Amino acid sequence: MPRWTDFDTFVAEVERARRDGDRQTLVDELMTERREWPWIQGNKATFIFNSLGARKNVSLNLDTIKADPPFAPLKQLEGTTLWHLTRTFAEDDLLDYLLAVDDPLTPLAQEPDILARVTKYWRVDPANPLKMSSSQQDVSVLRMTDARPYVDWNALPAVPRGKVDELTFDSDQLHFKGRSLWVYTPPGYEGSGLAYPLLILQDGQWANGPLQVPAIADALIKHNRLAPLVIAMVQSGSQSERLVEYTSNDQHYNSLVLELLPLLQSKYRIDSAHMGIGGVANGAIAAAHAALKNPAVFNSLIFISPPMGKGQDEAVLSQYLERFQQASVLPSRIFQSVGRYEAKARFLRPAQALHDILEKRHQEGYSYTEIGSGHGLVAFRSIMPEALAWAFPPK
Repeated sequence: MPRWTDFDTFVAEVERARRDGDRQTLVDELMTERREWPWIQGNKATFIFNSLGARKNVSLNLDTIKADPPFAPLKQLEGTTLWHLTRTFAEDDLLDYLLAVDDPLTPLAQEPDILARVTKYWRVDPANPLKMSSSQQDVSVLRMTDARPYVDWNALPAVPRGKVDELTFDSDQLHFKGRSLWVYTPPGYEGSGLAYPLLILQDGQWANGPLQVPAIADALIKHNRLAPLVIAMVQSGSQSERLVEYTSNDQHYNSLVLELLPLLQSKYRIDSAHMGIGGVANGAIAAAHAALKNPAVFNSLIFISPPMGKGQDEAVLSQYLERFQQASVLPSRIFQSVGRYEAKARFLRPAQALHDILEKRHQEGYSYTEIGSGHGLVAFRSIMPEALAWAFPPK
């Protein structure tokens, strides 16, 4: 039976203790009793940082905090090593966060070396086992009570596993050589003799890495939520290359249909009548550009958190609402999602406007979801099972 039913009761008991030693003893008991944080009760989450060394400050680093830097300070419980903060969230929020320890607290807009500052002062929450690991940065994950599941799909037992081949891909259209191409084939592919639907995903290093797309597909196929399919995940270039290649670029479309598809069709059994394309962020824009140009080839579209509003390349990206509105033919299956906490003018409002368009035009083959997340890999992984299941339902 827990000694404390909520964090406020614990704090009240500590504050009644007169000696620092007694206060610290209570903190030690709490840390023994509760092994996982944040402590979530209803719409509130309590974050802690327990530090034996002297600290100048500790802050919660969360994109939804509208400040520069986007921090909320933790308070040190007097006479103890414990810092704490309780905040209110929506009960379906799923958010990534970090803790900033001894950060200078100066505005990020004035920071000459962001990377060095992040490396030195920002860290995952050591009290929270739930996190996202990527080549960019590890982050902790806040999952409120009614949020979408956040699962380590690679760790699920008793799930038959497909196979992932790693190839290299050269593109004369986009002038690159030697990028990785990961190709997932489902359980039972070898020796079946069957042709399989194909999904092409942009940003393959994310899809095959932190987004865990192959493992998600395995689990969905096992439970008859997803048609067995081949998934091609193409590595993107540097950030500057990625934006150029993915932003309404006909050479990217040409690379898909003239180079990638022939390569895949020569090595794998592909059902050319059932092919789709998808992506996240600017990768979703590249997918939409290809699907709108040729919905006969790409008849399923996964469109997650695309930028279609104010910001870089606004003049081009803002045209997608009209392109979807004016298209004579749309892909037969479209999955669209956006995060509630994504930048309103860049992501959320344009997504809602597109939803209004597509709901009227394409009710049966269209699915739209707003999730309680921001713009990041945690959000993208949480929505990916729904996206795959909608785009390629089992027969």
